[in-house]
Amino acid sequence: MYEAKNYDSLLGLPGFSEQALKTHFALYQGYVANANKFLEILAKEGTDSPDFAGFKRRFGWEFNGMRLHEYYFGALSKNPAKITESGSLLVKIKDDFGSFEAWEKDFRITAMMRGIGWTILYYDRLADKLLNVWIGEHDTGHLAGATPLLPLDVFEHAFLIDYGTKRVDYIEAFMKAIDWKVIEERFAKAE
Repeated sequence: MYEAKNYDSLLGLPGFSEQALKTHFALYQGYVANANKFLEILAKEGTDSPDFAGFKRRFGWEFNGMRLHEYYFGALSKNPAKITESGSLLVKIKDDFGSFEAWEKDFRITAMMRGIGWTILYYDRLADKLLNVWIGEHDTGHLAGATPLLPLDVFEHAFLIDYGTKRVDYIEAFMKAIDWKVIEERFAKAE
């Protein structure tokens, strides 16, 4: 069974109100609870049950909702570390995007696309390539075999409370709160 992580240490994060964070934490906890609930149901249901296929298909939504939020919250900090100037991640970003600024511009533009979903910096180890990708739903559109390094939640629940429809301001607050040490550690494990 999965256990919800506690992200209360993020309360007071600049650019994110307590109400917005607590609402977001509750949503995340719901994904954890539902992933566990579906696992319990699937363990009891026989494959000949008419509900089996529906629960099996829905599990990916709940699981990815849980895991993507863990990556998202885990990447944020009230005292974020900057990206290491001589680190392998920055070298890779420059190789694949030309510069850190070009990567960031592409990431922000991707996050501003119309619709709801996620913008994710992935690392594709097989091709040794970093990619900024738009994911419309938790359970569809992910790059098979690629590791999510930095997900940005752009579902309305992540920003409407604090920013209304000003998604660009939310993205700015997110970018300032990224703890690059965490992202560099994810990249090192994925290489």
